[in-house]
Amino acid sequence: MKNRGKIVAFFLIVVLFAATIGTTVTGIAKDINLGLDLQGGFEVLYEVEPVDENQDVTRNLMEGTVQTLNDRVNRLGISEANIDIEGEDRIRVQLAGVENQAEAREMLATSARLSFRDVNDNELLNGSDVKEGSAKQDFDPNSNAPIVTLQLKDASKFGDVTTEISQMGPPNNLLVIWMDYQEGDSFEEESTKEDPKYISAPRVREPINSTNVMIEGNFTVESAKQLADIINSGSLPVNMTELYSNSVGAQFGEKALNQTVFAGFIGIGLIFLYMLAFYRFPGMVAAVNLSIYIYLILLVFELMNGVLTLPGIAALILGVGMAVDANVITFERIKEEIRAGKSVMAAFKAGSKNSLTTIIDANITTLLAATVLFIFGTSSVKGFATMLIVSILVSFITAVFGTRLLLGLWVKSRVLNNRKTWFGVKKDDIRDIAAKEEEPKLFNRNVNFVQHRKKFFIITAILVVLGGAALAILKLNPGIDFTAGSRIEIASDSSLTTEEINNGLDELDLEAKSLVLSGNNNEIAVTRFETVLSEDKVAEVQSYFNEKYGIQPTVSVISPIVGEELVKNAIFAIGIAAIGMIIYVTIRFEFFFGITAIIALLHDAFIMLAIFSITRIEFDINIVAAILTIIGYSINNTIVVFDRIREDIRKRKKRVKSFKELAKIVNGSLVNTFTRSMNTTITTMVAVLAFLFLGAQAITGFAIALAVGMIAGTYSSLLLASQIWLVWRGKMIKKRPVDFTKKKRVEGPQV
Repeated sequence: MKNRGKIVAFFLIVVLFAATIGTTVTGIAKDINLGLDLQGGFEVLYEVEPVDENQDVTRNLMEGTVQTLNDRVNRLGISEANIDIEGEDRIRVQLAGVENQAEAREMLATSARLSFRDVNDNELLNGSDVKEGSAKQDFDPNSNAPIVTLQLKDASKFGDVTTEISQMGPPNNLLVIWMDYQEGDSFEEESTKEDPKYISAPRVREPINSTNVMIEGNFTVESAKQLADIINSGSLPVNMTELYSNSVGAQFGEKALNQTVFAGFIGIGLIFLYMLAFYRFPGMVAAVNLSIYIYLILLVFELMNGVLTLPGIAALILGVGMAVDANVITFERIKEEIRAGKSVMAAFKAGSKNSLTTIIDANITTLLAATVLFIFGTSSVKGFATMLIVSILVSFITAVFGTRLLLGLWVKSRVLNNRKTWFGVKKDDIRDIAAKEEEPKLFNRNVNFVQHRKKFFIITAILVVLGGAALAILKLNPGIDFTAGSRIEIASDSSLTTEEINNGLDELDLEAKSLVLSGNNNEIAVTRFETVLSEDKVAEVQSYFNEKYGIQPTVSVISPIVGEELVKNAIFAIGIAAIGMIIYVTIRFEFFFGITAIIALLHDAFIMLAIFSITRIEFDINIVAAILTIIGYSINNTIVVFDRIREDIRKRKKRVKSFKELAKIVNGSLVNTFTRSMNTTITTMVAVLAFLFLGAQAITGFAIALAVGMIAGTYSSLLLASQIWLVWRGKMIKKRPVDFTKKKRVEGPQV
């Protein structure tokens, strides 16, 4: 009866979670904030500069600027606005779901310093003379044309000004109304242009002793209302210069979201099927646990008020792969103990205990890479890093405690005592526990990886030489993230041609440095420009192609300053991550393991760079995020192998004094971890390939980088890192015998 109660408890837990997920997941998913790449909108990074030389850019000044920007955004009716101060003199503005991006950018960028001047450009009145909140859109009583009306604070002051203007006589009796007049601007020069910088220049024939002012111009109702909103929001106390901008059309975002979510469902579904096929009953428990894991990820992310981006969804699915890894490590250790002849209960306890250290080490090193990404990454990369950090923490909790709790209920019920095959172990593979321990086998065959180490070294050397040649000759194809300039991604419902796009660019007076067609039917065109497009030109480009194809293009603009910073930050981030991993691996293992692990990581990063050089795929900041992710993933794999080597050395309870002894231990460790490593790679690769072939165009390069990195990382972890350590440590073995016998293991939780 007691044992039956454990089975009932299992089903009650599963039903409880199923009911909770089924009734709340839709609401949670709807409440999660979507990034610009998933719903459209734009992001701008401004550099703040003082209005005059005597002004200092202080924290209070920056906060006042942010407050004014927030007021302007509120007048646009935008609910999902994110305005943050970065560093000492920068402000990042992110507005998701904006329908009229040109209007929003204009309202944000203008300093809104209203001034009334004569034809000689002498200031007579400014924004401080205007009554707060008095500006409004109205209509001219004579022509019914849209105008802007406002009220001044002092009627007598306006009377004095209009008296002075009226006495100047025709044609100079004009009251010139400027917005953001700058030193060097001239009415005389602007008045000859078709589209002058000043707003209007009404003629003053007689003094006006009133507080009411009417601003005329070539307004539409919308532009007049916009000007009134800008005046009411107040002038910015600083000048703002764009350093970076990224505008994503709403259609791009919606399509990217649908494609990526679909790819995610397919990837997760295939992972579940693989786990069921390979691990049988534990695989079913893992599938239940992974469903809970995905739900908890979404819940935590929603509670954090995080912003979900395309790379963020990729991080979630990558996290599924890592959660699978923790399960695979545990299941493989349980299967190993069952093959050794232990009972299901004993195998479960030993497997759970022995796998904990490996899971902890693997997760901490990956967490280190994700943290570095978060600290040094840009906004979209930060979204990826945030989701990856959350994924790692939640996957550890669900895998270490959730899976063990659910599987433990079945094991303790003793229902599985005579059902060892439910764990994916064949009866013929289970030996008598009293029998002498045999050399570990792979697929029932004796495999000696170590004796082929020279072949692996030769293969690696060839790859490095070829990769080095490719990088030296072809170099990388850096995106505008690193080179500065502009990038326009144009989409259509039908096929595009190079001639068609070039003709459109000619009409816009633009010449692209490069133009690449992509998509299944060449429905996407990506153009790059060496120059930084102005705000007006960006608006013109978006309006032109939106009108032509019905889809607003995505436009990214990066200044040389930001490009240089991204390069420095990327190099610095990789360096910090590498140093942190050396320190951690040295503390947990030994210095030789730490250096060997870094050599393997450099190999993986180098292979990724070489592939991108050969394929000429654009190398952008998201690829740097992929490299750091693979560094974490690869160290994860390497740690699993190193941990097994350390454990197998400890089993001897004496020092290893010869190369032959060490080689035998290393080979046994590789055989024992091979299946785990391959299963982890396959399950994670399934998710990555789903993104590559089914996901949005925007993460194609990212998915390729992950796929290449995983293959390189699996190779280096299994066949390179351990072999290098063996050769290096083996040569020193007489001077310093290998000894881990004094170090303690981390004990696992008893379920």
